[in-house]
Order: sequence, then C-alpha cells, then structure tokens
Amino acid sequence: MAKYLLIMRGTDESNAAMMADIDEMMATTGRFIEEMVKAGVLLAAEGLDDPGRGVVVDFSGEAPVVTDGPYGETKELFGGFFLLDVASKQEAVEWAKRVPAAPGSKIEVRRVPGSDEVPQVDK
Repeated sequence: MAKYLLIMRGTDESNAAMMADIDEMMATTGRFIEEMVKAGVLLAAEGLDDPGRGVVVDFSGEAPVVTDGPYGETKELFGGFFLLDVASKQEAVEWAKRVPAAPGSKIEVRRVPGSDEVPQVDK
C-alpha cells in the first residue's frame, strides 16, 4: 500500500459555486468520506480556513518576509485534502475522480514517499 494526497484546488468561481449550496456539498462530501472509511483507504481529510486569514512566509530574499492573505496573484488555492492509503496511483486517481467537487475545481494527486525513501542524514 502507498499513501497518496488528493489536494483540493479551487478558483474563486468554483469556491463560490461550492458555497452557494454548502449544505448539499457538505452532505455529499460526508457520504463520500464514509465510503472511503468503509473501503479502509482514508487516513485523513481536512479543509482549510479562508485564505484571507492566512499568511505566506517568503524565503526569496535574505530574510523571510511575511505577507498577509488573501493572495491576489494566486489563481488556484489549496483548499483541503484527503490522505489515502491505496495500492496504486491508479486507485488514488479513481478515488479522486469520485470526489464531489464543484465545476472548475481541480484535484492534484501526489504520492507521499515512505520514510525509507527519504535520504537520511548521518549524524
């Protein structure tokens, strides 16, 4: 089994569409989460707060610079995630295709490497 992160990305338009019928979206998402739990693949699922309440720490210069949200130059925001434990990338993609997402949103599917795959530093 491998871990895959389904990263929820929305636009202003897709987020507005989702918020227009938030009760139905929450109910549908709840049912989807139950399906993943029953299938034994869900490890974690979280949504994120409004980007206007966040900050970005930018390490482009000599000293880190903190900028308050919202981020006008960002076209797609990371709005939440599902962390799955599945047999393959294709299985992760199949779950991603079933996510109840608003039109215009995207889901990025990324494998989470195991600790044995991360280079270790000798001490």
